[in-house]
Amino acid sequence: MAPYRLDVVSLVPQAFTALSELGVIGRAFSSGIAALYTHNPRDYTTDRYHKVDDQPYGGGAGMVLKPEPVFAAFEAIPVQPRRRVLLLTPQGEPLRQKDFHRWAVDHDQLVLLCGHYEGFDERIRSLADEEVSVGDFVLTGGELPAMTVINGVVRVLPGTVGTAESLQEESHSEVLLEHPHYTRPADFRGMVVPDILRSGDHGAISSWREQQRQLRTRQRRPDLYALWSNQQQSSTLTMESHGSASMQLRIGNGYDIHRLVPGRPLIIGGVKLDHPDGLGLDGHSDADVLVHALMDALLGALALGDIGKYFPPDDPRWKGADSLMLLEQVVALVSDRGWQILNVDAVVVAERPKLKPHIDLMRSNLAQRLGVDLEAVGVKATTNEGLGPEGREEGISSQAVAMLQQKCLT
Repeated sequence: MAPYRLDVVSLVPQAFTALSELGVIGRAFSSGIAALYTHNPRDYTTDRYHKVDDQPYGGGAGMVLKPEPVFAAFEAIPVQPRRRVLLLTPQGEPLRQKDFHRWAVDHDQLVLLCGHYEGFDERIRSLADEEVSVGDFVLTGGELPAMTVINGVVRVLPGTVGTAESLQEESHSEVLLEHPHYTRPADFRGMVVPDILRSGDHGAISSWREQQRQLRTRQRRPDLYALWSNQQQSSTLTMESHGSASMQLRIGNGYDIHRLVPGRPLIIGGVKLDHPDGLGLDGHSDADVLVHALMDALLGALALGDIGKYFPPDDPRWKGADSLMLLEQVVALVSDRGWQILNVDAVVVAERPKLKPHIDLMRSNLAQRLGVDLEAVGVKATTNEGLGPEGREEGISSQAVAMLQQKCLT
């Protein structure tokens, strides 16, 4: 799998050296999950002084970054198929957690343009797909904002964080802030861990955490709490008879089939199975037909295409990929678009092996990655009674349906 490529155009490339030693981010670079390249516009100047700035037309204080060296540095960068170019500027759109997920899922390369001095020549803006701001303040350059973007994107790439579940219920992934966390000892200098967290009652713990998220958000970020409250008020399901823009439900269908071949693993719903004849499913990833059908259903509900658009079969990044990890990226994409999953239902068509003993584990795997209760996931298995490619054991197929609910009215 090719690493996710990050290219930074900066006058101080040495500022990014520390990222290679920064905990899980550094390990992501050393293990090949992501790759970072820096490009100094000074290296692309043509004068003896390597001049990269000049006085602004019309006069004024400070110096302005010249377009020629920036364009030259930018045009020397190799282009990946799904590249996105970001300009770090206080005039840009405020950076949000959902942006990290969007860039990680939708693209395989980010180019970050860092400003410097008093500003940059306006024509440099033409290089960017997006302009991004990390806050309503001004810094000496775009390097710190660029490092923030790199950290945020690499962190959500599959394989960077040991347990993907830790990314699902954290501050700013949803509107509410994250609940408090505690570990041993239970009593530290008179500060005691709440009894409920030591009770073993997981239902009560879940309710307590949700209450704490609401309380903490209301106290610390009343703006976010007001947004969340409005979303709750608008979450009542209303389907108008004339199909107006206020309809808040979407349904998607998905289908996938893979050929059975020797020498491949047989993985369905994230469960590794043993075929009586030692056969497995052929495909670029792990060829999990159940998960693939489900991803297509989720994407289809929002008219976002199919999984081939986001995980092309000719892209080496997805060779042998765990389909459950790909499902997490699709779920993040659905959430970023303002929707949440209500329930899913799927059927797997296979003559052998018998799938019934494994259905509960498949449902559990899917519910965990979808972020829904187990009761919201339906999985069934059937045979084709000897008919068709499934009946002849040439392949295994799956069909899935997903229902989504809009998080809030737009």
